[in-house]
Amino acid sequence: MMQAKFEDLEIYQLAERLSDLVWDIVIKWDSFSRNTVGKQYVEAVDSVGSNISEGYGRGSFPDRSRFAKISRGSLFETVHWTKKSQRRNLLTDKEFNDIFEIIDILLPKLSSYINYLDENSKKKKSK
Repeated sequence: MMQAKFEDLEIYQLAERLSDLVWDIVIKWDSFSRNTVGKQYVEAVDSVGSNISEGYGRGSFPDRSRFAKISRGSLFETVHWTKKSQRRNLLTDKEFNDIFEIIDILLPKLSSYINYLDENSKKKKSK
């Protein structure tokens, strides 16, 4: 049986969709906006998927959980930059809504993944 890959995880796929969406928006901003808000925004949103994949590659439930929690922190940072970008009129209402449509799906799924990893980590310790 072939082992599943991190690319098969729905949370990873959602994170990458979100990351690509933000990139496609930010790349069109003027240079000042891209170099201030945009750079930090893209780094935060890119970190969501990269930490899911890094944790997955570590193999153990505790490591996967730790990196998934870092990923969730980056998702909250993405929320911050999304709201700041909207307040600074860098996002259209449609862009804002499209971004939050993914965040609203990803956040609970990422939290469930963390809970799953933590439960399995506890089960392994008790054996």
